[in-house]
Formats: sequence, C-alpha cells, structure tokens
Amino acid sequence: QVQLMESGGGLVQAGGSLRVSCAASETILSINDMGWYRQAPGKQRELVAVIDSGGRTNYADSVKGRFTISRDNAKNTVYLQMNSLKPEDTAVYYCKARGVVRAGTAGAYMYWGQGTQVTVSS
Repeated sequence: QVQLMESGGGLVQAGGSLRVSCAASETILSINDMGWYRQAPGKQRELVAVIDSGGRTNYADSVKGRFTISRDNAKNTVYLQMNSLKPEDTAVYYCKARGVVRAGTAGAYMYWGQGTQVTVSS
C-alpha cells in the first residue's frame, strides 16, 4: 500500500511563506499527476495546484502568482511553495497522486495523503 507522507505545514503570519512536501512511501515506477488540494472548515475540498509527469502545471485562480508547485520524479515527491500567504489560505492541505504504477503490480491507482494543517494568522 502506497502512503503519501506530507510535511511542512504550520502556523505563519499573513504575508509569510511555507513549503509543504509530499513523498511516496515505497518503490514506485511512475506517477502521472501529483497535486495539492485544500479543505477549510465548512467548505468543500478544492484544487490548489497540480503538476503532471512532464512538468505542466495548473493552479487555482486564488493562488496564481503566489504558490508554486514542483516535483522531483526521482524521489516521487511533490512540493508546494506558498508565498504571500493570506488568512483565507488557512486549511488542511492534502496531497494526491494519480496514475501511480507500483513495482511488481499491475494497474495504476490514486492515493491521498493524510493532510497537513496550514494556518495563516492576520
């Protein structure tokens, strides 16, 4: 079973920066898309940013110009650099990997991380 291990969340003041990371726990041959989603209290989970295996990215309008997603394919790790943070960015941030092909198994699967809390104080 693949686990996505997130790290790097925390508390930051408005205008500050944080970087969150997400690494897959076992030998993986390839991952198609890796992305970050977030869920604030009382709201639905929403896409923040996604990056495919070729490095193409897509961002939510609310984070364009402030957040940058990147990945290290050799480490099966995705990063989200968050700058100019706002209180409305406060949420649990979840990592998602889609099209995961594991060594020794057939098929491609999707996995979610357990989430990491990001809190931005005003």
